[in-house]
Amino acid sequence: MFDIAVNLTSSQFDKDRQQVVEDAQTAGLSGMLLLGSDIDESQQVAELATQWPGFCFATAGVHPHDAKSCTPDDLLGLKALWQQPQVVAVGECGLDFNRNFSPPEQQELIFDAQLALAVELQLPVLLHERDAHQRFIEIYRQWQDKLVGGVLHCFTSDRVALDTCLDAGLHIGITGWVCDERRGQELQQLVKHIPADRLMLETDAPYLLPRDLKPKPKSRRNQPAYIAHIYQRVAELRGEPLAQMSQQIQTNISQLFGI
Repeated sequence: MFDIAVNLTSSQFDKDRQQVVEDAQTAGLSGMLLLGSDIDESQQVAELATQWPGFCFATAGVHPHDAKSCTPDDLLGLKALWQQPQVVAVGECGLDFNRNFSPPEQQELIFDAQLALAVELQLPVLLHERDAHQRFIEIYRQWQDKLVGGVLHCFTSDRVALDTCLDAGLHIGITGWVCDERRGQELQQLVKHIPADRLMLETDAPYLLPRDLKPKPKSRRNQPAYIAHIYQRVAELRGEPLAQMSQQIQTNISQLFGI
């Protein structure tokens, strides 16, 4: 089991970061990907990943929320990080028109610039999209044929969006949202339609704690160790043996990220 999205720099992990990683190892994880969402955090996760070589890996990039404080030239400062072996993807990058913490046109500029760098460096992209599907796909398709690939992190949209993303060659990242008996009902149906060779799973810890965890944790903080529960739930929804699905996801991750 591999968790493709952990926000290990979150202040929620400040008191027990080492223990959180050890708990993930004890739970049977083969590895996890630490997300960088701005230039400073990208540097932090690159350093954190070196503490657990071969288990923790990192991304480097700028989230659309932080696009307002970034220029394409600023992104060039990340080139040294992308050349480090533990940094395996460009991102988290994309578009988020839900709250527009950054102006849409600036989001698009920084997203496009990161896709260009991913092509230049021949690295996969870890992508974010919220309430911006049409524009997101339009920009991504301009680079699709030159990119080595990508994964849409934390997918919670509808069948039309899923099919469009699959047509664009993307892998699909599913979180504990699929474990929500209310908000996750549509996603529970959609996971059956993701081809086995495009599926990836994630916690997005410390966010999106699976609602149906038993026994219910005392804290609302999600942890990478809980990925085992998400794997079990998705295997049930897809009607697949857990071991078979887990092996295929590991293959997907190895092929996309080279780990």
